[in-house]
Amino acid sequence: MKGLWKYIAPFAPDQSGAAAVLYGLGGIVVICDAGGCAGNICGFDEPRWFSGGKSAVFSAGLRDMDAILGRDDRLVAKLCDAAGQIEASFAAIVGTPVPSVIGTDYRALQRMAEKKLDIPVVSIDTTGMAVYDKGIEKAYMALLQAFAEPSVKAEKGTAGVLGALPLDLMRPGDMDTIRSTLLQQGWQHIQLYDCLDDFRQAGRAAVNFVISPAGLTAARYLRKSFGTAYAPAYFGLPLQFPDTSLFFRKKVLIVHQQGAAQALRKYIGQGQPEQVTAATWFMQPREWACDGDVVLREEDDFCRLADGGRFDVIVGDRYFKKALPHFTGTYLDFPHFAVSGRL
Repeated sequence: MKGLWKYIAPFAPDQSGAAAVLYGLGGIVVICDAGGCAGNICGFDEPRWFSGGKSAVFSAGLRDMDAILGRDDRLVAKLCDAAGQIEASFAAIVGTPVPSVIGTDYRALQRMAEKKLDIPVVSIDTTGMAVYDKGIEKAYMALLQAFAEPSVKAEKGTAGVLGALPLDLMRPGDMDTIRSTLLQQGWQHIQLYDCLDDFRQAGRAAVNFVISPAGLTAARYLRKSFGTAYAPAYFGLPLQFPDTSLFFRKKVLIVHQQGAAQALRKYIGQGQPEQVTAATWFMQPREWACDGDVVLREEDDFCRLADGGRFDVIVGDRYFKKALPHFTGTYLDFPHFAVSGRL
């Protein structure tokens, strides 16, 4: 039945993806909501809150009449008050469902705030009705367009990594793993785009490694602006799947974001599987997909695909397994924080 989800809870929404990019950049992040969306971001969709990280995130605290009457001046006044108490290098306004429904003009809000503040302001027109990867995509673009310095030149030995966010990774320490892996490969300087200076100096990278499709638009923008090459990459697979013989002569289904699925398909190929199919609820760029790959829209799409005896091995977040009561093959856990909120 269309729209009926009995086993799988909603995925992290686009405002959470945007907030993940903004986390720890030294800005004031204003979630333009009544309080609930900011609560989800701080309580469920950002694991770095629980490891000692810091980020200035505020709810706009919109009341019914504020939203209905479009009292943008009150939001700007609250933002100015926060800027007076916190030393920040920029401010960001992140959209949610209510301002989206009433047609809030985020660019106008941005201009109003910039007239009152001495710091740059960016706006991200997320709606709360898309999933997290669209928010990551929009946040990357807003920050690059606002801060990337056009005079910066590429430097040999510098690598950028787009999409290195907990929402798309397997373990909390994966960002450290990415950095150490690239250093071992001979790169001298790594830009994870986890500080504002990485966005300012985006043109320094000789190549950008893209972990998920959410970073592809930014990678293409940097190629057009600075000539920076980009390539897909995903890290940590040998740790999660040390025994590729499990896939020998098996029909395999991988359920994850397409970048991770494509990397795993290539990695387990040495285990000689008979067939490997990737399925995702998220972006599936054509250049990262193979014939037979599937874009999922509904929970029923997943159940029909995975629970019908077509595959011997399914690789996905173990949270999905409860939607497959009739699957009798091998299920291997491939964690994806954006779908399960599981560290």
